[in-house]
Amino acid sequence: MDRADRHHYWQGAFIGEEEAGRRLAALPAAVEEALASPLETETVLAACDALATALRDVRNPVRNRLARQLPEGEDPAVLGELGTYLSRTELTRKLRRELGGTAPGRLNRPDARETVYEAWAPVGLVAHIAPGNAATVAPLSIVEGLLAGNVNILKTSSGDTLLTQHLLAELAALDTTGALAARVIVLRFSSSREEWLELMCAPADAVAVWGGESAVEGVAAHVPPGCRLVEWGHRISFAYLTRDAWHEPATLEALAADVCQYEQQACSSPQVVYLDTEDEQDVFAFAERFADVLAARPAAVPGPDGPGIAEQAELTTTELVARLEEHLGLTRVFAAPDGSWRVMADTRPALTASPLHRSVWVKPLPRKKLIGALRPMRRYLQTAGIAASPTDTAELSRAAFAAGVTRVTPVGAMLSGYSGEPHDGVYALQRYSRRVAVQADARFATTACLDDLARPVVLPRPGGPLTGKEEVQELNRHVARADAELYFRSGGSTGAPALSLFSYDDYDTQMHAAARGLLAAGYDPMEDRTANLFYCGGMYGSFISFFSILERLGGVQLPLSAGPDHRATAQALIDHQADTLFGMPSYLWQLLHEEADALREYGGIRKVFYGGEHFTDAQQRTLRDDFGIEVVRSITYGSTDLGPLGYQCTESTGGVHHLHADLHTMEILDLAADRPVAPGETGRLVFTTHARRGQHLGRYVIGDLGRAIDGRCLCGSHAPRFELRGRTGDVMRVATYFLNHRRFVAIAQERARYSGELQTVLARQDTRERLTVRVERSGAVNTELLREAFLADYPELRSAVTERLLDLTVEAVDGASLDRSPTSGKLRSVVDLRG
Repeated sequence: MDRADRHHYWQGAFIGEEEAGRRLAALPAAVEEALASPLETETVLAACDALATALRDVRNPVRNRLARQLPEGEDPAVLGELGTYLSRTELTRKLRRELGGTAPGRLNRPDARETVYEAWAPVGLVAHIAPGNAATVAPLSIVEGLLAGNVNILKTSSGDTLLTQHLLAELAALDTTGALAARVIVLRFSSSREEWLELMCAPADAVAVWGGESAVEGVAAHVPPGCRLVEWGHRISFAYLTRDAWHEPATLEALAADVCQYEQQACSSPQVVYLDTEDEQDVFAFAERFADVLAARPAAVPGPDGPGIAEQAELTTTELVARLEEHLGLTRVFAAPDGSWRVMADTRPALTASPLHRSVWVKPLPRKKLIGALRPMRRYLQTAGIAASPTDTAELSRAAFAAGVTRVTPVGAMLSGYSGEPHDGVYALQRYSRRVAVQADARFATTACLDDLARPVVLPRPGGPLTGKEEVQELNRHVARADAELYFRSGGSTGAPALSLFSYDDYDTQMHAAARGLLAAGYDPMEDRTANLFYCGGMYGSFISFFSILERLGGVQLPLSAGPDHRATAQALIDHQADTLFGMPSYLWQLLHEEADALREYGGIRKVFYGGEHFTDAQQRTLRDDFGIEVVRSITYGSTDLGPLGYQCTESTGGVHHLHADLHTMEILDLAADRPVAPGETGRLVFTTHARRGQHLGRYVIGDLGRAIDGRCLCGSHAPRFELRGRTGDVMRVATYFLNHRRFVAIAQERARYSGELQTVLARQDTRERLTVRVERSGAVNTELLREAFLADYPELRSAVTERLLDLTVEAVDGASLDRSPTSGKLRSVVDLRG
């Protein structure tokens, strides 16, 4: 078959008439197969954003290919406009506004205190009946269906070009999973071919039709009972002017701009101008003034949207009838000699459709009669452009809504819109979705997202070069102000403090993710009384972040923050009956030990959730045995730049975490080469975040080491697991050997049962280097015993000392004298003074 005969696009392939007919007969089976595999919203966003980038680049081959499919006379700039609509920024704003978030299909708990899960689910199959000669409507309608997760079948007019088919084929090609292609079918045929229309609509769960009453009626005849009919029909709009406003020349200029833009072809174009008056002379005088303004506007540019024979006949007839009624004193007509515009003053307030092409009615309508005059046409009303004072605008808007209007704008902006704007009074994505819910029981108390028990999240694979903190800091210099709404500074425990930028939308997404992680870790928002003891101030993010997380969980919170007065803090815990502590291990360790007597006597602390550092196994035993604490668990694993990356569940121990797989993808690369490690081996953790506006944080080498853990977790979640194995900064090049700080910690814990904090200090001497292990002073610490244990159990260290390349010292100090980050209070594991 000649490729030119393949006018239809079916799930990734261009096909001809005969094949399309065969497949259409088997449409129900194709839909069921496609719906069996879920469509991640991120898959849609990533592909749309990539296509948007191509469409906005005039030199991009994708744009050039699609430009050849544009209707004759269509400005190629329309592809750039389409690219703007398809950008991640615009689509995520639309998702948030219409469906409440960027992952609306996930079964999350709207109230963390209840084991009730809700989500937006696709209706199933959406049949789209697109209008002719509207290049962007059809593909955008399909994208809306995809954002809602549906399978989509689209009918384009037999006279249309193949722009929609080729554009959607380009979109599907950008998705390596094939999920988008499986959900897109585009057929080009005449509306007279009713057997195909019947086959399209019969299995549909929703039918979206664009066009006038006759088009809607023709499609409605094929819509089965119970199927949702979504009408995007023709609408009529008007301007409403108060006395002060209509005397302003600027108002008339703005009104003329609304009339002339698109030659009134848009549903939001004004066809009637109402004046807040009952005086006929006001109407006639305004019409004459407005006619002068229209006469001064540039003439319409000839094009395909100019009036045809039937439209020209309607223009002539409408003007002729209006002139005849002048003899009855009902009207007065002001028109261009060449018929390019006309203003028709009419003393009767009833809403009258205009023949368009710069044809405007001017009518009296006092505000007290507005509802009664317009409500009979409520099913057709769309936009009211109001020119009035702020007080009058507020009052008139309410009256217009009561009459049936769905949209109010200033005069001069009637054809303007905004991202996420409702369409004809409804959100399209909600019309293509269902709200579904699952009521569960107490067994699901620590299950934050029900989908994690059913399947793993699969996001697009990351690509591009590796990035580090320096590259991200440089990228931050170029983040648009609109995307840099919240500034945090890192604690600086692994280097100089650095800034991290967030939009409030991204921050909200991340706080909800961290809240879900806390539920999985065993936090109970119904019972736990939590003291937030993270450090606050200096643009440090932990305290304010966990304040936000607890707010989203609805948990009881004591926002104390980490302070130097441990006695006052302990007394506040006792006075307010706190039973759960959030904070840094080093601070919590100091607080509990310095106020041990009071807190043991209180005996109310049951849970500790820590972040930023790690409690060793020995320290966790001390917390349980000496203080009666039942739960000691990581509060989250994350970074200031990327936000929450992982979380512990009730089955997780040590450094084992689940990945926040709905936000990030993770790679584990070899320590010395940029290649994946073998399964189970330790390597560098590399994260790509998919939930940031205005920033691309791809393949970020975060500085931590870890290994993947195979198999499904005992908690039931499919979210990938990994075990933290320290930081790249924990590995020290000393005296020709590589030594690991965490090895010192493990030896001290296992051989000497030391459970306090431990810090490694490196210094340079005249003839050799010095390594000092600093531990907390207590009656049980024997520094000589610790030194012997390090030398006995660490062969590389023993060799360096034996070869007289390194001096090893162990010293006991007060815990308060250990070096810490001034911002976060976090212990600096390795202090390198060698310069």
